[in-house]
Amino acid sequence: MKSKTVFFCSDCGYESPKWSGRCPSCGAWNTIVEAPAEAKTKSGASFSSRRTPINRPELLSDLGTDDEIRFSTGFDEFDRVLGGGAVRGSLVLVGGAPGIGKSTLLLQFCGKADKREKILYVTGEESKRQLKMRAERLGADTNQLYVLAETDLNEIISAVGELKPDVLIIDSVQTMYNPELTASPGSVTQVKDCTMAIMQLAKSGNLTAFIVGHVNKEGAIAGPKVLEHMVDCVLYFEGERGLSYRILRAAKNRFGSTNEIGVFEMGDRGLSEVKNPSEMLLSGRPLNSPGTCVTCVMEGTRPILAEIQALISPAGFSGARRNANGIDYNRATLLLAVLEKRGGIPVGSCDAYINVIGGLELNEPAVDLATVLAIASSHRDKAIGNDLAAVGEVGLTGEIRSVNALNQRLSEIARLGFKRCVIPAHVRDDIRAPKGLELISVKNIREAITAVL
Repeated sequence: MKSKTVFFCSDCGYESPKWSGRCPSCGAWNTIVEAPAEAKTKSGASFSSRRTPINRPELLSDLGTDDEIRFSTGFDEFDRVLGGGAVRGSLVLVGGAPGIGKSTLLLQFCGKADKREKILYVTGEESKRQLKMRAERLGADTNQLYVLAETDLNEIISAVGELKPDVLIIDSVQTMYNPELTASPGSVTQVKDCTMAIMQLAKSGNLTAFIVGHVNKEGAIAGPKVLEHMVDCVLYFEGERGLSYRILRAAKNRFGSTNEIGVFEMGDRGLSEVKNPSEMLLSGRPLNSPGTCVTCVMEGTRPILAEIQALISPAGFSGARRNANGIDYNRATLLLAVLEKRGGIPVGSCDAYINVIGGLELNEPAVDLATVLAIASSHRDKAIGNDLAAVGEVGLTGEIRSVNALNQRLSEIARLGFKRCVIPAHVRDDIRAPKGLELISVKNIREAITAVL
């Protein structure tokens, strides 16, 4: 008898009895994947057999707040991204490209966490001795760290019931499988079922669970997007393979802000925290070189300085090339059009290459003014000076608009030794100029270019 199959959307998790080129739910193309269908009674039985004693409803007003529900991971940067520390009873998904440092981060967390925390590390990709070697190299060999090399979900649940750990780490969720399901490990059905079982363990046992998820070639967690809806926090570990710096970013966080980032540096002894990301991103900056400008972005509550570089050269063919790395491509082409129409700089017939140093992704409009000045500086082949920064949003008519948290940005710019800063003339807040920082107020991009070039 031929087994029945269902189809899932890898972007939103929509389930359909037949394949289609476009997902009816989210509208994405070529995201429908096939997976074996499991009988509902069998799946329900598997959950009921694993279910712990039923939680009774309680009045919200009767719940005490004496117990501390957060604990430190030992990494200030990790705690910042989690919203102040790990939350007991939460399920955290840590995703990233292979070899980026996900397992290293969690294993170092095991060594830095409070010694009172009992930790169970479940590995499906390494043996116990391999994990022991890596823990010794990273200095994470502790008496409260238990290791289990297992991929069977039922065996993992039994081990958790016997050990009763405070923290559970699953590395990785794609290797885990429920033997009651016929789907292969890593499939949509297995990933969803295993994640649901781990979530039940975390909520009923009040333990903190971290699960590692691999990233596919499109940059999403391998498996359906619905996996991200099931967990409490989704953290992405990002970074260029050729660079030693890594950025931990929260895509979802029920217990904190999703705008915070943590910066780490990968070394021979594992990951180390970068306390001052601005100095890291500006290290090695060329002196008095055309085509570069510094701006300040807000990552949560932290202001971070970033360097934007631009290269403008005459196009060798009939069509000019555009390339943007670190900022949105459509935003870059929009700024090029505004610069030519409102700024009087003919860049339409030139190849334009824009890059953000350090692998940082800049998504807020406050970087518009610095991008425009970097392009104009490269086109005129004239440096704007190493002591100047720029913050502001550029509109379609060429006007410079105000941005939020401008005082915090100016304080960070002045702290790192900059003497001048270009800001919008129409600011919404009362600006307090830091000592030693000259503010250059401009109304449009033509005034900004005239003031610095």
